[in-house]
Amino acid sequence: MTLFHFGNCVALAYVPYVLVYKCSGLSEYSAFWKCVQAGGAYLFTQLCKMLVLATFFPTTEVPTGSLDILGELMKCTVDLADLIGLYFVMSKTAGKGQLKFMIAGLGWATAELVMTRFLPLWVGARGVEFDWKYIQMSFDSNISLVHHICTAMLVWLYNRNDLNKSFVPVVMALLGLSCYRPLIVEILTHAVGLGSWTLLVAKAFFTGLVGTIAVQMYLGMATQAVNSYY
Repeated sequence: MTLFHFGNCVALAYVPYVLVYKCSGLSEYSAFWKCVQAGGAYLFTQLCKMLVLATFFPTTEVPTGSLDILGELMKCTVDLADLIGLYFVMSKTAGKGQLKFMIAGLGWATAELVMTRFLPLWVGARGVEFDWKYIQMSFDSNISLVHHICTAMLVWLYNRNDLNKSFVPVVMALLGLSCYRPLIVEILTHAVGLGSWTLLVAKAFFTGLVGTIAVQMYLGMATQAVNSYY
């Protein structure tokens, strides 16, 4: 039973990543090693972020059960380095725009999945007692996949010269929301008292909203490029 539960959690967490790689066309371009390189950029970026946090933002004593808004704000501000890392990956990737942000987003999300969720699933999901939190962790990894791909798309859109100037503030606002999402989640958790499943739905709704707006801008720009070509 424990092995079956572990297999379900792993399949739920990892199979969508494989499907995205196969169905998005990345496999046709043999982009596997490029995704691995994007994962390496993720690891390097996280190391730099940890060094900055440890050097300039020391931990403060916070009472148990309370929210350290200032500390979380600083951490989310340092997360802006992720945008730089994604831009660096896309700048080193040759190909059309869709290929660039898909490689960057998928590689980034896969590295995060392996580094943050593999060990908890391996240790916890094989336990004797069944716990829904590992199923929730697997669902959360799927949300993170969409989140990172959408963030990479927004970074790519921001650096496009042919992006409509009226869309630039929207892209910047969405990038800011993406970076400060953990802080927003923490505030909602403490202020509203969201449960684990409700919080997961809130994350999915937030990511879906940002993704929908980003995709609409991308499709609009692609359509405009096709019309100008003809």
